[in-house]
Amino acid sequence: MHRPAQRQRQRLTRVLVGAAAVPVILFASACSSDSGSDGDKKDSGSGASASASGGSEGSAGSGDKAATVEKAAFAKLPEPCATLSKKTLGDLVPATKNKAGKTGTSDDVSTRGNCTWDSLDNNGVDGSQFRWLRVSLNRFESDQSLGSGAKRAQGNFTKQVTDAQAAKDAKGVKTTPVPGVGDQATLVSYDVKKEKDTFKQQTLVARVENAVVTVDYNGAGLAGDKSPDEASLAKDTQKAAKEAVAAVAAANGAGGTDNSDKSGKPSGSAKDDKDSADPKGDKPAEDDKASDGSGAKPKTDAKPKSE
Repeated sequence: MHRPAQRQRQRLTRVLVGAAAVPVILFASACSSDSGSDGDKKDSGSGASASASGGSEGSAGSGDKAATVEKAAFAKLPEPCATLSKKTLGDLVPATKNKAGKTGTSDDVSTRGNCTWDSLDNNGVDGSQFRWLRVSLNRFESDQSLGSGAKRAQGNFTKQVTDAQAAKDAKGVKTTPVPGVGDQATLVSYDVKKEKDTFKQQTLVARVENAVVTVDYNGAGLAGDKSPDEASLAKDTQKAAKEAVAAVAAANGAGGTDNSDKSGKPSGSAKDDKDSADPKGDKPAEDDKASDGSGAKPKTDAKPKSE
């Protein structure tokens, strides 16, 4: 009587145990499958990441970085009318009525400016001595697309020298390198005849770092007075240029007249590349609608007073 019932209970137990074991096996299989999937994904992702990383590094390694333009040495300019000492002005324009000078117009005084003086020593029927002086300053910023300030200044330096050599009606043009004034300097000398008077023109263009200093100086003997000595005019022009170059350096805390060498150039000033054209074509400041460095014409509007 009891045996059939016992067998029945044993069969039921085996069915329940078997049924309970199925989800465990399925769960274990699923875990095993997911684990394998994750592993494949991780391996695949790792490989893709390595490939991307390798590709990126290869690309970065093969690509050239954009060249960085060096910072310009000078960040500002001095007041043009304050670049020359009273003594120098007394020597070059002794009879000027405006020792403070006349400041030229400029749309940006931090990059360009000029100042002019004129002097007429009127001796009546004995003749008169006329002098005209201008100091022009130009500063160039470093630009990623245009180049360093110093290189752009070199281009402007070359342009101003070329323009001075090609001045209208110039006679007997002479070009002389001037050592000891800034990083590079050139003096252009010539004569210009206006009516019966001959004006002797001196244009000295000097570059120091990223700044260009131009000194225009001319003189004439009017009403029959003798013409000034060209060598003396050239010497005075160089003196003024040295002071102006030193003033630019001093305005930027680079020594100036006290700590600079005899050229007026701050000690330790770096040399730059060879002359190159200025791609931007920057023009110097204007003074009475005359541009600097373009072979400035001698100013002849001053007339001696008659007794």
